Amino acid sequence: MKYSVIIPVYNRPDEMAEMLASLAGQTEKNFEVVVVEDGSDRPCDREVAQYEGRLEIRYVTKPNTGRSDTRNVGMAQAGGDYFLFFDSDCILPPEYMQCLNRCLEERYVDCFGGPDRALPTFTAVQKAVNFAMTSFLTTGGIRGSAKVSMEKFNPRSFNMGFSRAVYDKVGGFADMFGEDIDLSIRIREAGFSIALLPEVSVYHKRRVNLKKFFRQVYNFGQARVFLFKLHPGSLKAVHVLPALFVAGEAVLLLLAVFHSAWWLLLPAIYVVLIFVASLFKNRSFGIAALSVVTSFIQLNGYGCGFIKAFFTKVLFGGELEKGEELHRAYNK
Repeated sequence: MKYSVIIPVYNRPDEMAEMLASLAGQTEKNFEVVVVEDGSDRPCDREVAQYEGRLEIRYVTKPNTGRSDTRNVGMAQAGGDYFLFFDSDCILPPEYMQCLNRCLEERYVDCFGGPDRALPTFTAVQKAVNFAMTSFLTTGGIRGSAKVSMEKFNPRSFNMGFSRAVYDKVGGFADMFGEDIDLSIRIREAGFSIALLPEVSVYHKRRVNLKKFFRQVYNFGQARVFLFKLHPGSLKAVHVLPALFVAGEAVLLLLAVFHSAWWLLLPAIYVVLIFVASLFKNRSFGIAALSVVTSFIQLNGYGCGFIKAFFTKVLFGGELEKGEELHRAYNK
């Protein structure tokens, strides 16, 4: 079986250099690479050219239309039997393809997703953001990094693959918030098999500061409500927890001010749990402290986005508008 690795990129030549280096270092090379440049001002053509001859690589340029359409253009150009999708800020372990081959040979699935991890060389902020996005304490394990999950797993496009047969029947990514989850739901509804492959992980080098991270998770919270509007059965209890967290913070603050400061003991216990869990994972007091900050940003950002979208689009019956249903902005 031959894979087609499809990578959308927008103004990230430095990231593509690292990504392509990790692809060139794979222990098995039964794949082609399709890099699709989405109207970038800083293209990665030079970085791609360095790997011609070392990789079976194709470089496609197009006007800026967003990451969903860019992935779809990549699939139209691909010649493999199985499509693999990564974000440009990912780095693959050398044994990624070898591990994927083994997993699919032992138990073939039409669509899979894998978790993301942090390299020791990542910055403290990147490691803290990685913790906030993958810990069971913050996301309930729904992104595949925790051993226990509070929701049926849906692959995410930073580390996702599916067969050409899936593409032929279901189609590609919709240009919207939460496009990868939407596609995962459509794949499952079409009767295809989906699985989490915990061994098939990537290093996700999220290049965000704390302000950008808040905006990103705020959009994720809104996206979950938009997905609910499109797929009513997709909303689970775990998706509502960050909104309840935001409401709970407000209630505890009022109780602490007007009743007793002892109510602040509850969030203090949660802070300790996050700190200890991150300390155990990252072996750093500084990263553990920063993980408390990123975890609260993750929960509050997601919760606020969810609350806003739920009130405006569900309770008050608002329709999805282009600026909300469609999402063309990369995380710049």
